[in-house]
Amino acid sequence: MSDKKRPLLDELKKGPWPSFVKEMEKQAGNKMTEEAIDLLERSYEDKMCHWKHGGIVGVRGYGGGVIGRYCDIPEEFPNVQEFHTMRVNQPSGWFYTSDALRNLADIWEKHGSGLTNMHGATGDAVLLGTTTDHLQPCFDELAENGWDLGGSGSDLRTPSCCVGPARCNNACFDTLHLCHNLTNEYQDELHRPMWPYKFKIKISGCANDCVSSIARADLSIIGTWRDSIRIDAEAVKEYAASGMDIQGLVVDKCPTKACAFDKEKAEFTVDDENCVRCMHCINKMPKALRIGKDCGATILIGGKATIVQSAFLSWVIVPFMKLNKEDGYAELKDLLERIWEWWDENAKVRERIGELIYRKGMRTFLKEVGLEPKAQMVHHPRANPYFFWWPDELVQKEEGDEK
Repeated sequence: MSDKKRPLLDELKKGPWPSFVKEMEKQAGNKMTEEAIDLLERSYEDKMCHWKHGGIVGVRGYGGGVIGRYCDIPEEFPNVQEFHTMRVNQPSGWFYTSDALRNLADIWEKHGSGLTNMHGATGDAVLLGTTTDHLQPCFDELAENGWDLGGSGSDLRTPSCCVGPARCNNACFDTLHLCHNLTNEYQDELHRPMWPYKFKIKISGCANDCVSSIARADLSIIGTWRDSIRIDAEAVKEYAASGMDIQGLVVDKCPTKACAFDKEKAEFTVDDENCVRCMHCINKMPKALRIGKDCGATILIGGKATIVQSAFLSWVIVPFMKLNKEDGYAELKDLLERIWEWWDENAKVRERIGELIYRKGMRTFLKEVGLEPKAQMVHHPRANPYFFWWPDELVQKEEGDEK
């Protein structure tokens, strides 16, 4: 790297934490990277971003996967006047071999700045900084080596999932298989933007929600079970004998007061009807408690960060759904496609599904996509005592009264 002083960025290299500035500086000798760092210092000096959106770029056959980046002062920073980003579709659960990572890095060194973000918020391996001329050759080489682009723009963003049964005993279904299946099924939706705005699917195997789907996904798929928590009585006694405060650390922190512990008998019980499967007790006593056997997933909708409306946490639309590999997840896909159809017909430009539901009302959404209201769908208590009937329901009631 050059000896040019960057006092503001130097502040980001201080302290015990990893620094992206230090990592960028390791790309010594790459003119794009050096100027990108200089431009970042300039942005801090001017207190404004010097990247602009200058139009759509892409590769043949794909409308998504490439994000156009242009510098607004190219005369000062000619080597980053184009600094496009490519999103590469990650394997389910982010399982790579070292050979695969070397292959990806070698391709990017040849065609771009060498800078990567492993991984972006959507889940993709993000390749930061290349020119328009290199986009197609880079994509061609990626494709020849088995890589594909992820989603960007107003399309289905790359589905992502937790490591699931590969490394976790709490997975209520095969998150890796479902993620791979959905990615393959919806290639058109993933690569060819045709919707009002983006749509994200994130898949967590249990309520620990290790991919933060409830806060970031338009459709959250979170594993759960509907029978009883399995309890190993002897393991509970071992926890108690070791001095663990089961009452204080587990029972008193149960959100629905569904747990109980008899200290004299060293006996732990769960009122399964009132248990909300939050995973707290299982997390605290993993040797003694396990998820149930009748497993599936809760389907939630509408999570997003702040853009047009404020940030939303997704809310329940299907309390429990079996996810069957045997039929290709037919029930989930049928629901998903009904949601997309309603959203596509009713949303404004750049309106996420959660914002549309907020504008139209959950009552309208449930009717249009064919879901029956359930208690678990209640987002917050009703604010007024009135109940409004659909016009067709009033007609049916009147006809019934006449008879």
